[in-house]
Amino acid sequence: MRSDIHHEGKTIVLSGGGTGGHITPILAVAHELKKLDPTVRTVYIGEKHGKFKELTDSHEAIDASYEIWAGKFRRYNGESWLKRLVDVRTNLLNLRDLFLFAFGSIQSFFLLRKLHPNIVFLKGGFVGVPVGIAAHLHTIPFITHDSDALPGLANRIVGRWARTHAVAMPAEIYSYPQAKTIQVGVLVEPNFKPVTPETQADMKRQIEVPQDATMLLITGGSSGAQNINVAVKAIVDELLLQYPDLYIVHQAGKGKAGIYGTYTHKRLRVIEFMRPMYVYTGAADIVVSRASGNTVAELGTQGKAVIAVANPLLTGGHQVKNAEALRAAGAALIVTETAKATNAEELKASIIQLLDNPDQRKELSKTLQDVTLINAAEKLAQLLLQ
Repeated sequence: MRSDIHHEGKTIVLSGGGTGGHITPILAVAHELKKLDPTVRTVYIGEKHGKFKELTDSHEAIDASYEIWAGKFRRYNGESWLKRLVDVRTNLLNLRDLFLFAFGSIQSFFLLRKLHPNIVFLKGGFVGVPVGIAAHLHTIPFITHDSDALPGLANRIVGRWARTHAVAMPAEIYSYPQAKTIQVGVLVEPNFKPVTPETQADMKRQIEVPQDATMLLITGGSSGAQNINVAVKAIVDELLLQYPDLYIVHQAGKGKAGIYGTYTHKRLRVIEFMRPMYVYTGAADIVVSRASGNTVAELGTQGKAVIAVANPLLTGGHQVKNAEALRAAGAALIVTETAKATNAEELKASIIQLLDNPDQRKELSKTLQDVTLINAAEKLAQLLLQ
């Protein structure tokens, strides 16, 4: 914990967590807040023992950070009520987390009373629920942000008390009160910028990828994606054999770097976490990724050719809705995934299609860039300061 209770200027609390997809947008907003008003104090509240705690603890735009207990309500898209009822393990975990949520709400109440923030920003994730409830009890205004076409459960729970709902897509597609809903786009870190051939070559050099190689980047998000990992493992040798100039970088997720077992190849690199992420994505010629709003916006800002694999199990199918929007706009190729597996043959066909058609890669990257709103973090920072 880093703390600094005594402060004369504005204090803004930023909260959210569960995945790196919640943390990096918070850091983007904190960065813009400091640019617009260097005197503002930014305080991050995350979950106890969060997997990505080091990202906030080491960031220069975060003045203080605290941890609270937070509970998660586990449920899966398309799962029947009967299956939920007999899922003993999930129900026990939910019961345990109900107590964690209650304790976290008490912690949040006293923490906000001590911090006296002017406003609270909730990015989403289960840790935001106790913070949002505490803000409401203290009559502290708060703003939520949703990166996907379907708002997350955490923001839907506390959203009734929000001052403003900042959203990624047109306001009319959301169920929030329209008078309180503002489209700002998806929050991306300031290092994500349009990539030119010159900057791409430099980024390849930084991560030691040959500049004349075609780089395929595979990422299932900060925690990785087991289904994508398994599908890629099944096709990687064939791709490397068929394309001698292909270089594959596979971000497998924390603790998942052993996905290939004893298989190695001089043009295959397996990493657990991309850091700095913008360099790896900027260096890539083709990116296979999840269809999360954050990831797609980062790749759209850079102008990348994307093959999106939507996770069908996430509540409400929000990634599936994102993928449908991308397909309708002609901004990405979409590969299907079931609850059990990513379609490896469809993924291979899509990769080969883009490897064989550089012009299609350019068209996809331009279309995705055209439909991506920019400067969302700056717009949100302005809202918070107002």
